[in-house]
Amino acid sequence: MSTLSEQIKKLPDTPGVYFFKDAHGTILYIGKATSLRDRVRSYFSKDILATRGPLIAQMLELAAKVDYEKTDSVLEALILEAELIRKHKPKHNTDLKDDKSWNYVVITKEEYPKVLFVRERVLEPEKYAYFFGPFTNGGQLKEGMKIIRKIFPFRDTCVPNSGKPCFNAQIGLCPGVCSGVVSQKEYAKNIKNLALFFQGKKKSLVGKLEREMKALAKKELFEKANAVKKTIFALSHIQDVSLLKRNNHLAVKPPSEMRIECYDVAHISGAFTVGVMTVVENGEAKKSEYRKFKIKETKGVNDTAHLGEMLSRRLEHSEWPFPKMIIVDGSLAQKNTAERLLEKYGYKIPVLGVVKDEHHRPRNIIGDQKLARLHEKEILLGNSEAHRFAIAYHKKLRGRI
Repeated sequence: MSTLSEQIKKLPDTPGVYFFKDAHGTILYIGKATSLRDRVRSYFSKDILATRGPLIAQMLELAAKVDYEKTDSVLEALILEAELIRKHKPKHNTDLKDDKSWNYVVITKEEYPKVLFVRERVLEPEKYAYFFGPFTNGGQLKEGMKIIRKIFPFRDTCVPNSGKPCFNAQIGLCPGVCSGVVSQKEYAKNIKNLALFFQGKKKSLVGKLEREMKALAKKELFEKANAVKKTIFALSHIQDVSLLKRNNHLAVKPPSEMRIECYDVAHISGAFTVGVMTVVENGEAKKSEYRKFKIKETKGVNDTAHLGEMLSRRLEHSEWPFPKMIIVDGSLAQKNTAERLLEKYGYKIPVLGVVKDEHHRPRNIIGDQKLARLHEKEILLGNSEAHRFAIAYHKKLRGRI
């Protein structure tokens, strides 16, 4: 551990990707960082078992060396991390995450290719011209794609040559595939550049664009040359403030004195199904940290499966603070579902269930009775808030249809 401490001191305070390796040089885990030094240092806090779970704690016991690769931006660290996880498949990355929950960016095989997000469970590589990933964090990927799309506008849903510019074309995020202002050849060039960026070939890409800019200027096509110049500038000065903010949450946070997360589901006979998470921290509802989930995978009336889908998606967000207790609305079936998922992801967090009567009033609390007695007020507050929040979200969603 002292050797690792010395290595950490030498890490740069820059964005990049880090590698934990064992004594034989085998890569155990790959991660990305805004600051390599601060991020790696955070793994050696006293409460790492509580905040990151036993799989990470086990990885640290095996770790003998920390290596790194610097990047020019957090966005490039995000892309490099995905490429290296795909290449090396480190055990402690793959064990921490269900294969079905990996995120990918794909480019379709069409005259005017679409750029889309897909999950591992629906990924069909043979159907795509390119696919990139796995990305470990869906939220960060979406933020990153907002930045990338400003540099390389692309089509996602609009109909080519329909004659009317889509909303994204109107705000500069689609190059005008829909309105026919961009040729297939020009769009293909843009997609190729996007692919080079996702392949981590920014240096080659910038060189290619500089040659293109000079060729256009030589032909006195100054407007086009200036557009390429702007792309080169954007690549060299990536503005990833949103990612910096999001990535700052990745540093390991000490758990609050008592953070309780409460979950509930709402639907009408299995239709318009939604789930919510509410938070009670130190006895007070923390509404800024409430979260909504549209239930997409499980159809029909199956509250335990709905809960499982919601919790799986929540547990992907390692950047959110983790609770000291989880409360589910329901009986033993819901409690068991939550406990199985937590075990699968490597977390030891107590789960309690609030059982309701026929009028949907709390009848009793199942689970650790000592915790139930100590925190009954907070448990019932969080459960009541979850029910209220779920019904409100369900009604809002239903009202849109």
